[in-house]
Amino acid sequence: MSESTLTAPPETTTDSTVIVYSKTNPYPATVLVNDLLTGPQSEKETIHIEMELAEGMTYTPGDALGVVPAYCEEAVNDALKALGFSGDETVIEPVKGTDGNKITVREALTSKLGIGKLARGAVNQYAKLAGENTPEGLKALLGTENKVAAEAYVWGREFVDLVTDFPGVVKDPQDLFNILQRLMPRMYSIASSQTAHPGQVHLTVRVVLYDAHGRHRQGVCSSLLGHRAPVNGKLPVFLEKNDKFRLPVDTNLPVIMIGPGTGIAPFRAFLEERETRGHKGDNWLVFGDQRAASDYLYKDQFEGMQKSGLLTKLQTAFSRDQATKIYVQDRLREASDELFAWLERGAHFYVCGDASRMAKDVEQVLLESIAKGINGSPEQAAEYLKKMKADQRYQRDVY
Repeated sequence: MSESTLTAPPETTTDSTVIVYSKTNPYPATVLVNDLLTGPQSEKETIHIEMELAEGMTYTPGDALGVVPAYCEEAVNDALKALGFSGDETVIEPVKGTDGNKITVREALTSKLGIGKLARGAVNQYAKLAGENTPEGLKALLGTENKVAAEAYVWGREFVDLVTDFPGVVKDPQDLFNILQRLMPRMYSIASSQTAHPGQVHLTVRVVLYDAHGRHRQGVCSSLLGHRAPVNGKLPVFLEKNDKFRLPVDTNLPVIMIGPGTGIAPFRAFLEERETRGHKGDNWLVFGDQRAASDYLYKDQFEGMQKSGLLTKLQTAFSRDQATKIYVQDRLREASDELFAWLERGAHFYVCGDASRMAKDVEQVLLESIAKGINGSPEQAAEYLKKMKADQRYQRDVY
């Protein structure tokens, strides 16, 4: 999803002034609900968060919500300490077409610059600033010949680690704008139907928490949502369209949805939309995670949809509940003949979640099922899938 697309519809106030909410002018949404979805035995921390939207802000299931992040005070203090700045120093935030905004270094490191996940580009710019005084250890991370070493160094590290390992380089805090990338909004698939929840937007977020190189780390935006967004608190948000991830126009067509982990978010929205609007098409949901007892997100809601008949088929795959790991693609393979039968009925097939492995494995099973169903070759199955893509019957929202 593009982070630059501004799609929040204009809101017309009583004095006819049009307000467009965007990443540069986000709406301060009030948090209505912030609940932990995962159980005490879970290895993950996944939350369900609900926010109110301004009148006129509308979205369609499949769209995303942009959240403008900010680092926690502890992370900012650690960076300031490593840099040797008080945080009160004045810098100019570059703004295109203007002379820039005068802000403090603390504000810059809190909400303007990316001090989290360390990039090779920041290492190179840091060394460039050091010039002829570049430490030998830093030199060993520069150039194409040292790419492997540089990649190994930045993995799991943040800007504070670079400054701690090679101190004394940044003398003028203004140089931070040349070293670090700008802190960008984070995009989350919307987990609600606005038809079912007028004036609200819901998210399903895994809070990123881990330890690396002797420090406790946390995702800048996921930790904001999970740990610093209390009920009645405010979050700066904006809407973004995703026209490449949509329910079928023909509401009688069946849909197959594959959403492990937080990839379940848009499918909760799809199902709520179909339920609220009375769509007649059959619905097949495949959800997976580690353990049923602690990681079955929205269990009661989905099982209720199954009992009501809205969910024609509900499959789950909990990888750690048995000796042999079972994933969503394994459940699809088990139902290969039924999968092809649904496709022949015109079913739309959706995948949301991990792009590196899950989505590829699901596509492989999809191709296998098609080849078996048509009694054809892998090449013929690929042509079938190509036609599905052209007809927008195969859609993915992967990351």
